[in-house]
Amino acid sequence: MKRWIPRIIILALVAGGVVFLVLKKPWAKGETPITFQTVTVGKGSIAAQVTANGTLSARGTVLVGAQVSGRVTEINADFNDKVKKGQVIAKLDELVLKAQIDQAQAAMDVAVANLKRTNVSVIDTTRQYERQKMLKDQSLVAGAIVEQAEAARDVAIANVSGAKAQINQAAANLKQARTNLSYATIISPVDGVVLSRAVDVGQTVAASLSAPTLFTIAEDLSRMQINTAVAEADVGRLTETMKATFTVDAFPGKTFEGIVRQVRNAPTTTSGVVTYDAVIDVDNTDKSLRPGMTANVTFVLAQVAEAIKIPNSALRFKPSREQMVALREQMGMTGGRDGSGSGGRRNRDGSGGSGDAARPPREGGGGPGGGAGGGGPQGEGRRGRDFGDKKPVYKLVDGVPKMVLVKPGLSDGSSTEMLEGDLQPGDQLVTEISGVAAPARRVGAF
Repeated sequence: MKRWIPRIIILALVAGGVVFLVLKKPWAKGETPITFQTVTVGKGSIAAQVTANGTLSARGTVLVGAQVSGRVTEINADFNDKVKKGQVIAKLDELVLKAQIDQAQAAMDVAVANLKRTNVSVIDTTRQYERQKMLKDQSLVAGAIVEQAEAARDVAIANVSGAKAQINQAAANLKQARTNLSYATIISPVDGVVLSRAVDVGQTVAASLSAPTLFTIAEDLSRMQINTAVAEADVGRLTETMKATFTVDAFPGKTFEGIVRQVRNAPTTTSGVVTYDAVIDVDNTDKSLRPGMTANVTFVLAQVAEAIKIPNSALRFKPSREQMVALREQMGMTGGRDGSGSGGRRNRDGSGGSGDAARPPREGGGGPGGGAGGGGPQGEGRRGRDFGDKKPVYKLVDGVPKMVLVKPGLSDGSSTEMLEGDLQPGDQLVTEISGVAAPARRVGAF
């Protein structure tokens, strides 16, 4: 009997150790603390917007070219110079053009001399014809001679018409030569600022096929425009006289304003993407903006000055039912499955009572519980509920998320205006729950 005593003691110790390990579970990790990621409800201006990129340019830009060929002998305007209409900004070599005028003048003189010669010929042939006619009347010459004299007179008269036409042709050539000489003096067609100069003194300009561009002049840099490329999905929301704001890289942090003057119907297709040109008028009185700058344009479709702003991440947050049940259990919030918990009854809008705390809606909106209460997971009931034009958000109240129904309004892509709802600026809205993992979805029939 004595030899069984040590064995019994050892077995008792082993059993006690097993019971201790089973109850205490020293290998188990402690519960992960529950934390909430939240965003703050704000108040301020909110606007619905469409964005696009564009390029600044002057409303009127003139390309000044040369209509005749020649060597540049003088330049009187440079980059950024202000010029007036009619001002001489460059000159071409005039020697060849003056020689062309001399040739045209000589041809004109020859044509005039030819006209005088034909007039004398007409007088002479007319006199010969009259003489031969008198002799025929006296039967002293044959009729053929008279006919020859008459033909000679008619030819002389026709030559007069040809000589006059030659004079007109020579006069036109002379006028063209003088006009070409005037083209050697390049003048500014408008009041404006020289944006670019493409030639230097001594450079030869060839205008045989097309007029080469010598200067680019902007009419008025105090009034500019932006040509934007608006996506076809957004162009239907733009209207004329709509306000727009834009920024440029040259002035970071500064916002400029403009007004939509025109939304053009001509499409532009680039790599299969269709865009339309929306032209924006810009006041550039201070001359700070320059042609060619890239503008990041924002079209303001609608705007509310003082709005309760809900971050869109809070509207997108939808906790699962399993996640919220686990949250209630870990936070010590009791409630039976029979719906007899502490939730109490709901208000008509679905947001009332303490039973709303940590209570998720069913897919597409929770419904009122089938039981008398709403404290337990089944307190939402088996019948789904439609929130209509409202959306649920989860407001953090004393460390517990509470569902609040809000009616959304205008959105700028990051925040949404609240039209109706029990939220105030500064309230914290849950966007994510950490420390409570949602169980994996069941796959299959079981």
